[in-house]
Amino acid sequence: MWLLFLACVGEEESKDSTVSFCRDTPVVTYENFGRSFLTESCDGCHAATTTDRHDAPDAVTFDTVEEVWRWDERILARAASADPDMPPQGGVTDDDRVRLQWWLLCADPGT
Repeated sequence: MWLLFLACVGEEESKDSTVSFCRDTPVVTYENFGRSFLTESCDGCHAATTTDRHDAPDAVTFDTVEEVWRWDERILARAASADPDMPPQGGVTDDDRVRLQWWLLCADPGT
C-alpha cells in the first residue's frame, strides 16, 4: 500500500519520487473518482452550501474541480498522508486514499 511519501524529501527527490509513483497508475480524474469521493468524504464540511462546516475555514471549499486543485497539496497532506486527519470522522478506505494520491499527484492539474 502506498501512502503519501513526499513530505520528507527534497524538491528534486520529490519530483523523481512522484514520477516513479505515477508510473503505470490507472487514470484517475475528478470525473471518474474525485467528484464522488469529495461528495462522500469532504462535502459535509467543505461545500459552500454546507450550513454547519464544523470549523472548516470558509475559504476552503471543494465545489469545483478548480477549487480542489487549488488545495491539492493541502488535501494530500491532510487526507492521504501516512497519518491522515481528514475527514475527522474517518471512514475513508486505504484504497480510496491511494486513489486520491493517484488523482492529485499523477493526473493533469484540473482534471
